[in-house]
This record gives sequence, C-alpha cells and structure tokens, in this order.
Amino acid sequence: MKVYMDNSATTQMDKAVLKAMLPYFNKQYGNASSLHQMGREARKALEKARSDIAKTINADPEEIIFTSGGTESDNLALKGVAAANQGKHIITSKIEHPAIMSSCNTLSKQGYKITYLNVDSCGIVDLKQLEKEITKDTILVSIMAANNEMGAIQPIEDISEICKKHEVLFHTDAVQAFTKVPIDVKELNIDLMSISSHKIHGPKGIGALFVKKGTKIKRQMDGGGHEFKLRAGTENVASAVGFAVAANLDPKVKQIKELQEELIKRIEYDIKDIKLNGPRKQRLCNNVNFSFKFIEGEALLMLLDQKGICISTGSACASKSLEPSHVLISMGIDPVTSHGSIRFSLSKFNTRRELDYVVRNLKEVVEKLRRMSPFKGDKDIKIKEKEWEC
Repeated sequence: MKVYMDNSATTQMDKAVLKAMLPYFNKQYGNASSLHQMGREARKALEKARSDIAKTINADPEEIIFTSGGTESDNLALKGVAAANQGKHIITSKIEHPAIMSSCNTLSKQGYKITYLNVDSCGIVDLKQLEKEITKDTILVSIMAANNEMGAIQPIEDISEICKKHEVLFHTDAVQAFTKVPIDVKELNIDLMSISSHKIHGPKGIGALFVKKGTKIKRQMDGGGHEFKLRAGTENVASAVGFAVAANLDPKVKQIKELQEELIKRIEYDIKDIKLNGPRKQRLCNNVNFSFKFIEGEALLMLLDQKGICISTGSACASKSLEPSHVLISMGIDPVTSHGSIRFSLSKFNTRRELDYVVRNLKEVVEKLRRMSPFKGDKDIKIKEKEWEC
C-alpha cells in the first residue's frame, strides 16, 4: 500500500486542474504578449485566471502578480520593498520559511537590520515584542500566516493592526494557509501576500504575490514589461489557468480536519513518550507534527518509506539539512528531541483506511527503533509537557 502524507511539501494535481490546463499546451499555446489571435486568446485566459484568483482573497485583479512560486514571491516582496522604500529595518520571526530567512540574510549583508521575533512554545509570535521593535526606520514586517512545519496559525489580524498603527508595510507568506484559512486582504489590511499553486492541488512552478495598490515595490528581474512591470518573463498561461482552477476548488477543510483529529488521537493513544508540536486548536487543518522520544526522525522516515508511507521531517526546502529544525528550536524544543520529530500533512485525497495503515506501521517502526536506540534511558532527553501544552 502506498500512502502520501507529505502534502505540505506538494500535492497531487486535481483532475479538474489538469483538464483545464491541457488545451494551453498544444492548442491555445500562444504567447500572451503577442498581438495576433492566438496571443489574444492566451491573454484572455491569463487575465481570467488572474481575476479568479483575486476573487478568492477579495483583491483586485491588477494586484495579483504571477511568479514561479512561493519562494520567488517571498523574494520579490522583501527585496522589492527594501529597494523601493527608505529605511533599513525589517522585522520577521524566527520560524519563517527558508525563502524569507535567506532573503533576510541577503538584505542584512546589504546593510539592513533584521529583527527576528520570538515565538512561544506553541509557535505563536510575540505581539508585544513586535510593537516594541518597530522604529522610525522600519519599512516592513513579514510574518507567515501559518507555519509549514508545525501548522501554527499566526494572529495575522492583530499583526496587521500593529503595522497600520505604526505605518509599516505588512507582508505575509500564506503559502500553507491559502484556501485552508479564510483570507480577505482588504478586511485584514494586508499589503503583500505570497501564495503558491502546488500546495493546493495545482501545478508546480507558479505562484503569485498580492501587492496592494499604492505599495512601493521595485522589480527584481530585468526584462520586458510583464506582470505590470514587476515580473519580467513570458507568462506561464497553462499553469496560471490551472492555479486559478485549484484556488477555486472546494478545499474540504472539514473533511481534512476530521482526519487530522483522528490521526492525532490514534497516535497519542497507541504510542508513548511523544508530544504534539504546535497548538491543538490554532492549527492548520492538515498538519500533524510529533516528537518521538529516544529515536531519530530521519530513521523513522526511511523505515516508513519502506512501508510505502511518505512523510517529512519538516520543511521540504530544508529537508536535506542535518541541522535540527530552526522552527522547533525556536519553540524551546531541545536539539535531540527536535531530531526525533516528523510531520504528517494531509489532503482531501487521504482516507481513513490509509490512516489505519499509517498508525499501525508507525507504532511498529517506533517500537523497533526504540529497541535499537542509543538514547534510551538518557535522562537529559526531556519532554516538558506543561511548557508545551498549547
């Protein structure tokens, strides 16, 4: 049996998405910048896709800038705002996606001061610290809408209010939250927001950056005047069409949430010496992240893979690193316990039969690894339940 529970890394493309895309590969394959009939047809499809995506977040179509995905959107947001605005201070959190962390690292080498906000043991940012750290030199606050590793949903509305109070731009990486959490960019007063297609059963290689009208931002790629002069390059019409279809599919949040709660319940009942990482309630519907005492997460992943179960030890963009998760470390989890953490991420295509198979094999593999573990009996490995209770 093969079970895919790594949907925070990428998702299976929905059949409706593929069907909508196919004509734009071999029939309506014109360049959307061309003036002839095929070009005009491509442009019409592109703009419809832009409009359809804009509606899902209550944005205007011209505020949607197509990119190659969440990473490019994050880079454009941070570097574009930094290049277009006076001020050398940016605030983010310690648990952001590598696209944000790496962009901040690059900007710091260019003379920008980067402040990294703390998070509590549940992975929620410190709002008091945010307000305290804002200065006259602050140009941007970038906080993800929901964390990709342990699923914590951030208080975006409160963060936005603080930013508006101090007249600072607010960007949120909503790649994981998009379609799973209701987001109205006007109601939440968001200035910039990154979203991606392949996390919601759409194609890889396309995403978008919402840029609120009037926001000062500078293009980061030279070329033609595509995407309102903010992102040069021939538009990926087929993928834009697929992205729009995916964005408007029923996300099946209730169905996924029921599976998530069942998975958490079953794991906690069947396996001892574990702890759920992140909040129980303020959490993405598809995310389940556990630390398993006395064992190493990558060994657990590999043995489950042999059983046909696909999971992750954290962010796919950092999964080849041997370093402990910066997200879990920032939450106060010790490095050894952090190495014993794995993430299950569900989708509408998962079933209860698959869940049964996963829990049964997980219990077996954990017991096997613990019998072999050199950490067993190590008194220094502690799971502080009271501090982690969310």
